[in-house]
Amino acid sequence: MSKKIKIVVLGGGTAGWMSAAALAGVATDKVCEVVLIESEEIGTVGVGEATIPAIREFNDRLGIPEPEMMRKTHATFKLGIEFVDWGERGTSYIHPFGTYGKTIAGTDFHQHWLRLARAHQVPPLEAFSFAVNACRAGKFDFPAENKTAIDAAYSYAYHFDAGLYARYLRDFSERKGVKRLEGKVVQVQTSPDSGHVHSLLLESGEKVSGDYFIDCSGFRSLLLGETLGVAFESWKHWLACDSAVAVASERGAFFPPCTRATAKGAGWQWRIPLQHRTGNGYVYSSDIISNDEATVSLLSGLDEPAITEPRTLRFEAGKRACAWDKNCIAIGLSGGFLEPLESTSIYLIQIAIINFLKLMPGKVADPRVIREYNRLIDLEYERVRDFLILHYHLNRRDDSVLWRYCQRMAVPDSLREKIELFGRRGYIEQYRHGLFAPPSWLGVYMGQGLMPENVEPLVGVVTEERVRDELSSLKTAIDRKVAQMQDHEAFIAGYCPAGT
Repeated sequence: MSKKIKIVVLGGGTAGWMSAAALAGVATDKVCEVVLIESEEIGTVGVGEATIPAIREFNDRLGIPEPEMMRKTHATFKLGIEFVDWGERGTSYIHPFGTYGKTIAGTDFHQHWLRLARAHQVPPLEAFSFAVNACRAGKFDFPAENKTAIDAAYSYAYHFDAGLYARYLRDFSERKGVKRLEGKVVQVQTSPDSGHVHSLLLESGEKVSGDYFIDCSGFRSLLLGETLGVAFESWKHWLACDSAVAVASERGAFFPPCTRATAKGAGWQWRIPLQHRTGNGYVYSSDIISNDEATVSLLSGLDEPAITEPRTLRFEAGKRACAWDKNCIAIGLSGGFLEPLESTSIYLIQIAIINFLKLMPGKVADPRVIREYNRLIDLEYERVRDFLILHYHLNRRDDSVLWRYCQRMAVPDSLREKIELFGRRGYIEQYRHGLFAPPSWLGVYMGQGLMPENVEPLVGVVTEERVRDELSSLKTAIDRKVAQMQDHEAFIAGYCPAGT
């Protein structure tokens, strides 16, 4: 590559600074020049504070030290998500970042568990998940290095202050040579011949040109949506919640290594424990309750006293028809948004950046590269979409319009087939690409009460007695190891206390 590519990132926040950090940290200034434009006067959404394990790959690739990042973002660990009242009221389950049991005679563990559960009293499936047991006990430790050990069968992510994480990445990016410009864009200038974005005119009169423009302008989608006219595809008929109200509360007395999502009449409420405070929010359908009603419901459902004023935001689940058009790539909210459930927003930012780096073009992009990028992004969004819809569709509540609608709605064919396959014989498709692996699907299927009609015939090659013995020894081993772990709070205090 004879000449460096100039990439202009429009917008800061998590999406903007993750993009800038990845370009500067991976591509380096030998390959590209990166300029980021943001305005302190334009706020960021910044309510997402929970992540999934893929974030560790992103940080590792950039060489970000975990203890330092966690201290500076007031982070805690996350082993999964607890879902309260999503099946029936009064029930809860945890979607863990890890597996259930171990294969027996080459057949998936859950198939053997199902065989016994149909005829005998057995402990619940989650009793055989190391991550679930650690979450319930409020314990944490790093997975064992010996991959065959019982305490190696899980992963972890973080809860952190999203604003502090963006600030951390800003400092990282600027050290790596990213140039930050403070200012508002007042005009987007395009080429009359190609329609490509040519430059951005700032309020100060400065003109910023580039080869590629990464649109991190949020829901407005100033470049991809407003300027290039790429249409928005709504998925509201599947993901009906379109609003959220968020508030911070005091740090809680209990410090579980998991996010909590509690179903409510018009949506669901999140609780995210950080070192210095607790993040809370109510995601709801504005067709069912007003902003004021949602705020009252949120505040009355807090575990700890609120310490900030509630703030609301509106959104619509869906995505742009393509994420890359001409020389503009939309990353983050400007390209699409599903909803906060399962903490996928930061992952979708991450995968967009990673795919851009993999397919990084020269000064002029090959149309085939653009098509492949859009194909990969579409696939990620659709598979995350299906997983989120699954939670709503399998609910067993009958206490509100929202939950009854979700039970009866027609779901995408891709999801309907997965549900039917599991419902027939407990089969879970393994994606070649995509975020959620079979244990994640299993956790939600079983957690919300979808019991398969049959099991795989191959479970019959093992006697029930052997399976019972294996389950018993497995549960004993998990219980023993979890009892030996540190409390999550104590682990944080020794590893990455905020403010040090």
